[in-house]
Amino acid sequence: TLHNTEVSCVFMESCILPCILPCSTQVNDNLVIVWTQLTSRLVHSYFENQDQLEHQDQHFRGRTSLFKDQISRGNASLQLTGVEVQDQDRYRCYTISKVNMEQVGNRIICSSEGIYPEPDLTWSTSPPSNLNLQNQTSIQQTEQQLYNISSSLILSDSETDLIYICTISTRSNSRRVSLFIPSKCF
Repeated sequence: TLHNTEVSCVFMESCILPCILPCSTQVNDNLVIVWTQLTSRLVHSYFENQDQLEHQDQHFRGRTSLFKDQISRGNASLQLTGVEVQDQDRYRCYTISKVNMEQVGNRIICSSEGIYPEPDLTWSTSPPSNLNLQNQTSIQQTEQQLYNISSSLILSDSETDLIYICTISTRSNSRRVSLFIPSKCF
């Protein structure tokens, strides 16, 4: 959900850009918060319970922060210090809270949205098996330079009960989700 809020800032002072998470957001260790400008510059990103600023646009280095003690209460607002004339723009706040996995017939679909930088997706099983995990993966880049990824895996009917694991990773982090599928379920 996008809420447009007009914010007036004072030159060279601090400014708060508000972002309140929707009630449905799962605030947990997988929560990702991304702030971008509409010009697609990455302003601030946060995941694995900490700031992840490796890919932050140089213009914002050392000038952005979140209110860490309030994230669990749904506050993802951004504080911008030393406001400059060039900061005038539209800003967007995104949140992603999980990797989604679902079974549809004889397929499992694993997906996640709003990732940066470009992610990889891998499938594995537990216990490890010799299965050729046939899958089709697609990646799309959004207008905001974030990535959506989705992969569909065909289940093998020759294998006994397995846990299927989908891992989505970037250079700086990885998230995984697993699904137990008893052989009688497909």
